[in-house]
Amino acid sequence: MSIEDGKQHVIQPRIANPAPLGLSAFALTTFVLSVNNSGSPNLTLPNVITGLALFYGGICQLLAGMWEFRTGNTFGATAFSSYAGFWLSFGVILIPGFDITAPYSGQDLDHALGIYLAGWTIFTFILFLATFRSNAGMVALFFFLLITFLLLTIGKFTPAATPVNGATKAGGIFGIITAFIAWYNALAGLLTKESSYFTVPVFDLSNKRE
Repeated sequence: MSIEDGKQHVIQPRIANPAPLGLSAFALTTFVLSVNNSGSPNLTLPNVITGLALFYGGICQLLAGMWEFRTGNTFGATAFSSYAGFWLSFGVILIPGFDITAPYSGQDLDHALGIYLAGWTIFTFILFLATFRSNAGMVALFFFLLITFLLLTIGKFTPAATPVNGATKAGGIFGIITAFIAWYNALAGLLTKESSYFTVPVFDLSNKRE
C-alpha cells in the first residue's frame, strides 16, 4: 500500500506464471507412466509412479491450477486442477491400503478402469476444443493427450494375451510424445524475453490485432 496525494493506493502483488510448473508436473508424471504403458522392459511395474502422481503431478499441479485462478486464466485453472485430480486419484488406485482394486476380478478391473479412462477421454476432448484459439503448442498437447487417453481406454476394453496389449502400448508411445510436448510448452513459458537470451515459438492462434 502506498500513499499519494493523501490517498491510499493498494499495490497488487505481481503473480508469476504458474503454467510452467503445471506443465512440468504433468509432463514428468505422464512420461514415467507412459514408459510403463509402452511395455518397456526397464519399467515393468507402475509402482514408481505413485509418488509422482501424488506429489508432483497431483499436489504441485493442483497448486498451479489454483494460481491460474488468481491470474484469471479459466482454461489453465480448469486443466491443471482437473489433471491434478486425475493423478491424485490414479495414485490412490495404486496404493493397496485404499483397497480400491481388490474387489475386482481381472477383467472386471480392466472394464472399470476403461470407464474411468473413458471419462477422462471425454473431458480431454472438451479441453481440446477450447484450445483452437490459444497456440499451436497447446493444440498439439491436447490432441496427443486425447489420442493417448483414447488408446488407453481401448486397451482396457480389449482382451489381450499379454500384460500390455497393442492399444495400451500405442497409448504409452503417444503418452511419451505428449510429455515432451508438455515440456516444450513449459520451456516456452520459462524462456521469456525478460529472463532469457532466446525464446522458443508456440505459434499464437488467437488472431489478436495489434
